[in-house]
Amino acid sequence: MSFSTQTKDELARIIPTRPCCQLAELAALVRMDGTITINPEQKIGLCVKTENAGVARKIFRLAKQIFDFNVEIKVQKRKRLKKTNIYSINFVHRSEMSSYLKILGILNEDGTISHSIKKSMYKTQCCRRSYLRGAFLGAGSVNRPEGNYHLEIITNSLEYSRSLAGVMNKFSEIQAKVGSRKKMHFVYLKESDQIVAFLNIIGAHQALLSFENIRIVKGMRNQVNRLVNCETANLNKTVNASLKQVENIRLIDDTLGLDKLPVRLQDIARLRLENPEVSLKELGELMEPPIGKSGVNHRMRRIEEISEDLKLRLRTSNIIRIK
Repeated sequence: MSFSTQTKDELARIIPTRPCCQLAELAALVRMDGTITINPEQKIGLCVKTENAGVARKIFRLAKQIFDFNVEIKVQKRKRLKKTNIYSINFVHRSEMSSYLKILGILNEDGTISHSIKKSMYKTQCCRRSYLRGAFLGAGSVNRPEGNYHLEIITNSLEYSRSLAGVMNKFSEIQAKVGSRKKMHFVYLKESDQIVAFLNIIGAHQALLSFENIRIVKGMRNQVNRLVNCETANLNKTVNASLKQVENIRLIDDTLGLDKLPVRLQDIARLRLENPEVSLKELGELMEPPIGKSGVNHRMRRIEEISEDLKLRLRTSNIIRIK
């Protein structure tokens, strides 16, 4: 079962107690999944389709409680692709249907289709929460947090997307954005903190806890990977520096002999040849008496200068003066 389905199953069990919130949620569900029909007698009907049985029951219950609609539910098996059930909630054609659709904000007062959210649907915070819950139940999806963080609600018009994003953004924790894809429009969130906030707003508390648990594990895993990568980078840096130092020392040994170096440089050079894998700090601790990392680094730089000077002079002469 997908994370979106789990979230919707949880939300489908929530029935608002206040009539205004029930109306707001039903309005969003009808907006997202509804189709207006007209029979031969020119009476308006409504059909709302969903693949989620819990959402279908919720639409049926809200419609009966608010308008006492004469509603019937039909179940149809999808023959292609996922072969899931499609639940059709049919509202019987009646002359009063246009008035109900105006109350839901689907139709304007002049009978035309509205492409924005009716203000009464989001005038209070509880109604905003209910409307957004209905919108997500109708056309929303959220990725599992193991992958990329993404929550979206698909809409049928750019104007409505902007209106929906505006309602979402009335919550300070949310910064919803609008996008388009193949003639579809959608409102989306990509920040994990905002997705968590949205799940809390619409009442998906079990989904929120599951999301947070996975996010914490994912964060810890990413942190461990970063630490390992950092350690690997530091190790590579140490190894590369050590190889360069060994190369410089061997050049001096092969051309002049290490005994021509000052004693303090001879000691560190021989220790490096014997311990090519250790860090500068560890190399200093092997000295008698021990010296600090900066002291080792200073001597290695002096050896490098002598090696570079030797390379330059060997092009024209076999003699080098060591200061």
